[in-house]
Amino acid sequence: MPLTPDQAKIIKATVPILAEHGNTITTRFYANMLRENPDLNNIFSNTHQATGHQPRALAMSLYAYASNIDDLGVLSPAVELICQKHASLHIQPEHYGIVGTYLLAAMKEILGDALTPAIHDAWAAAYWQLADIMIGKEAELYRRADGWTDWRDFRIARKQPESDEITSFYLAPVDGRPLPAFLPGQYVSIQARVPGLEHLQARQYSLSDAPHPSHYRISVKREPGVDGVDAAAHPGYVSNVLHADKHEGDIVRVSHPYGDFYFDAAAVPADAPVVLLGAGVGLTALTSILNSLVVAEEADTSSRRPISYIHASRTTASRAFAPHINHLAATRPNVRKTLFVSRPSAADVAGRDYDVAGRLQLAKLDAERDLFVGDARARYYVCGPERFMVDVQRGLQALGVDEERVHLELFGTGGVPKA
Repeated sequence: MPLTPDQAKIIKATVPILAEHGNTITTRFYANMLRENPDLNNIFSNTHQATGHQPRALAMSLYAYASNIDDLGVLSPAVELICQKHASLHIQPEHYGIVGTYLLAAMKEILGDALTPAIHDAWAAAYWQLADIMIGKEAELYRRADGWTDWRDFRIARKQPESDEITSFYLAPVDGRPLPAFLPGQYVSIQARVPGLEHLQARQYSLSDAPHPSHYRISVKREPGVDGVDAAAHPGYVSNVLHADKHEGDIVRVSHPYGDFYFDAAAVPADAPVVLLGAGVGLTALTSILNSLVVAEEADTSSRRPISYIHASRTTASRAFAPHINHLAATRPNVRKTLFVSRPSAADVAGRDYDVAGRLQLAKLDAERDLFVGDARARYYVCGPERFMVDVQRGLQALGVDEERVHLELFGTGGVPKA
């Protein structure tokens, strides 16, 4: 049954309840559902369960949904983000039935008699209103995947260290069929068996090179300090498994590329400047965009758009692709690079190993030569830690850059708040 106007009012009235009890409800929901449906542990992140991130993210989503039940357009970006990730995990319509059943049961378990039949029915209608929207969006994503709608076996064809903490994995399909192109900036999900867990785990990794029909490349940061009994709860646990336990010739399972952070050449004027701003391992998606632009230029030498590549790292040793970036900047007059380093070593030389010492600050960049703020056609792609992205977005807005020209990579089950 569709959500009625009276039921929408009921949903709106439950906002204070969600503010107080939302996280308790979602924590109970995940615990019950995963205990009684253990196969779903292959989909949901063990890390996000152990840290409480996933229950918190769902509680925030429920709160936002109830608060905006009369203006769902506000939630469109978040819904698109979630549907893209769902598609990379091959979520199916039947999963929504399981989630709805356990979510309503958790509401009853926590709220007791406060969850009256009228409130229960309103939330059931509201849940399926949103679920049907998401099922429809995900069905369209699967339709566009041209039959690649489940995990596909890939062999690690090459494992290449890029820095003291980032390693690239070149992944070739076992079946040998050509790979579909992707939009530079998008990601794939990688599913692998994890030592110490009784189920599979999947994580999303940005594709880090231009599309190639024979292989995909991901570049994965190894997080420090992943050991001990709580290792599986560490956000970098799966990446450590890839670094330590997966070798050339090993098989991993890979999804079709997805993601709503990307450069779309058809939507940007051919001579419009592109500014790539990244920090840490956020350079992976940006390098995919950069390399794709270079490949496009090689195919059409008349296209020489200005490109500014700006990246911040803690040390020069932790920065991946530095020789490649330096080479492009040195040999292509339309490519400009600015490399920040927070802690240069005694052996580092300014102008050779880095360009600017300290954290990435827009004030240290030339507003026109580096950022092209005077060109209303310029596009900005920002990828890195959440705080970094918010700060850059806010700084660009202060320089007069329109919000719609600034694109952020919103990874994970949450998102990045508006600046």
